[in-house]
Formats: sequence, C-alpha cells, structure tokens
Amino acid sequence: MKFAMKSIVAAAAFVAAGVASAAAITVPAGVISPDFDGMTFTGAGSLSFSADLLGALDTGKVSVAGYGAATATVSKDSDGFYIEASASAPITALTIDSVTKEVLAAATTGGATQTAPVLKSVSSGGSLTVTDLNVDLANKKVFATIIGGNGVGTLTNFYLWDIGSITGATSVAGNGTYTTTLTGLSITTDGFNKFVTSLGLLNLGKSALMGVTDFGTITSTITAVPEPSTYALMGLGLAGMGLVARRRAK
Repeated sequence: MKFAMKSIVAAAAFVAAGVASAAAITVPAGVISPDFDGMTFTGAGSLSFSADLLGALDTGKVSVAGYGAATATVSKDSDGFYIEASASAPITALTIDSVTKEVLAAATTGGATQTAPVLKSVSSGGSLTVTDLNVDLANKKVFATIIGGNGVGTLTNFYLWDIGSITGATSVAGNGTYTTTLTGLSITTDGFNKFVTSLGLLNLGKSALMGVTDFGTITSTITAVPEPSTYALMGLGLAGMGLVARRRAK
C-alpha cells in the first residue's frame, strides 16, 4: 500500500509538472520556432459575408473594397445586387499551447472597407474599415482594428464578433495543411453601434443591419512545414536504413 501511495503521489506530481510547463506561445508566420517543433508556417484567413449581410449592403448601396494586405472578391448580378463578397488576409501569427499544439488564437493583417453613400432614409454617408483580425479561438471571440467615419476614428483590438461554432482542425501537430472554419458570427452591441455611426445609418439602414443575425464565415488555412535541416536529417536516416538493409542482405 505504501508503494502504491508513493506511485500515485509521484504520478500526480508528474502531471502537475506537465500542466505547469504548458504555456501560450506566439509563433510568427514564416519563422522557424523550436516551440513549433522546428516548423514554420504560412496561411490566410478569409471572411465571407453572409446572405443577410449582403442584403443589408444592397439596401444601403454600400460598396466593398479590400484594405491593406487583404484581397477582396466581390461579384454582383446584372441588377447590381451582391452575389458574394469576401476578403482574404494573410495570417501573421499563431498563439499555440506549447504542449498540446492547440491553436489558441490567430492574427491576420488587412481587411475590407465598406463605404455608404448618402441615401434618403438609409444613410447620411460614411465608411467603415474592419482590418487586422485577432481571432480568439479559446473564447470564441473576434477582435479587430476598426477605422470608422463620422467621428468614430481608429479603435484597435476592438471586440467585434462572437463565434457560433468552430469546425475542422484546432491544433497543428506536424507538417501538413490545416483548415478551420468559424461560423455564426454575431456582432456585439458596441460593434453594432460603431457600424451604425461609422456608416451614418438612418432608420431604414439601421433596420436592415438589425436584421443581420449572422455576419458570415471565417475560413483559415495553415500550411506547416519542417525546417530544411529536418528534411536533411530525414534523408540521412533513410540512407542509413538503406545501408543496414544492404548489409543484412549480404
């Protein structure tokens, strides 16, 4: 019994030490990191506007354009109504759990600018840029830098959306391509108010925005690869295995 108790205490201490050693590590894109198993990564996050949001943009005749490092994709039908709108931005950094390699957060650079013209009962005119997203996967929140017209100005690390659900890869363990999808983006109360003020929305424009319960989907794709020396070691290992196999055959 004494031995068993000592074993249990030792095991508990080992687990506690492992938990204590875990830490949130930020890994920049394109940089080889020992905390990332000697790998480097590249990636992009794409925000696709929902049908509800596109309808609200149609109501206000709001235009959408890319901002900064992001690339916007916009298409309309023959009557000038939106078919789709999205913005793809490079991922600049990942925050990971140093032990489990679970992705806790991801940061991007660039975004999209929305410009509202003066339109009776809809808008008095204005603009809003949403850029540099910081997606908190652990708490299902999206923060951003917003640049708003009509006196809103620039607000960094602004709590903009809540995430409804997360599907796909939630950790990066080894080289490969990982895709994660965030759906059901719902705007915060403060975010809604900043949208209204920045775009100068009036009664009809505000009502259209209030009808948007889902702002869209964020899809991120990350490709992780080992550093060149890892490939070299793998090659030497394979060569060594080949030599051993030859000697055994002789």
